Amino acid sequence: MTQTALAPAAPAPTAPDRTRRTLRAVAIAACVPYLGLKVAWLAGSRVGIPDGSSLLDHRAAVAVANGVTVLMDACVIVLAVALTRPWGRRLPAWLLTVPVWAATGLLAPIMTGFPVQLVVRALGGGDTTGDGDEVFLDSWVFGLVYGGFIVQGLALGALFALYARERWGRLWQGRVWDVPRALLGTGAQKAVAVGAAVLAVPPLAGHLLWAFGGTTGLDGARIDDRGSDFTIVEAQAAAFLVVAVAAALLLAFRRGPALRLAVPLTAAWVGSAASACWAAWQGTAALVVAEGADERPTALMNLTYACGVIVGVLVAGLVARLLLARSAAVGRLTG
Repeated sequence: MTQTALAPAAPAPTAPDRTRRTLRAVAIAACVPYLGLKVAWLAGSRVGIPDGSSLLDHRAAVAVANGVTVLMDACVIVLAVALTRPWGRRLPAWLLTVPVWAATGLLAPIMTGFPVQLVVRALGGGDTTGDGDEVFLDSWVFGLVYGGFIVQGLALGALFALYARERWGRLWQGRVWDVPRALLGTGAQKAVAVGAAVLAVPPLAGHLLWAFGGTTGLDGARIDDRGSDFTIVEAQAAAFLVVAVAAALLLAFRRGPALRLAVPLTAAWVGSAASACWAAWQGTAALVVAEGADERPTALMNLTYACGVIVGVLVAGLVARLLLARSAAVGRLTG
């Protein structure tokens, strides 16, 4: 077994180049439609909200949710600036990676799911049960907002990839088998990966059951509103869980020795973020909008969301521990 030579970190740029400036401008511009709508709703406007929308039945909860999501989207602007300015290179690693990981988890399901939903609708397979999205919001709102989210995700993801390659790129150089056993394939890593795989069984079973038309464990409101969009959301939730667990097992048990280390690390990053953050968002949203007993999440739904969060956090922790250990090792080699 050999260890790949580790190059020194790239020098910090003194100013953002044209590519970074363009990506930053695109990311910020993509936030404007969403922020504009949210601010308008907080001010009392009903633009895009039709008569009979369920949003009108939960005004206080929706106002709080709008305020929180305004702050969340504003964080995208802050991140876009931090990733392109020299002072951003001096920020503690966790101060950037944690919010970017959360943004990945919230944006990745939209970036992958919404285009599929559009294709299904174009082929005539749109929602056929329940009242449909039109009662919730006007259809143009979804295109405007989700389109903006996709652009945000692409621009912010590209900015973070450039930033991470310059600041930490040496940590994922080489192939899986090149990493010493003291850093990859330890007993603790194997235990975490196996634990994540076991805990993934309940949410994976739940999401697959609901994706294939089962209604066991769903609340009455979701049973009434099931359709193609619901099916796609549940199917991709299951897919992200599989990606997260598979990547964790591959790393912990050193499978695919010829595979470049960056591949399972990227899969673990995206899969863990999507599993944890999307489950947390779904669980929180279900509690916020619930008014009657028929709208409250069931025990199985709560278990599904909770296990999804735990699995994502475990896999993310495994990745973080590996990178921290390799950073220390690289420091000893190049110090």
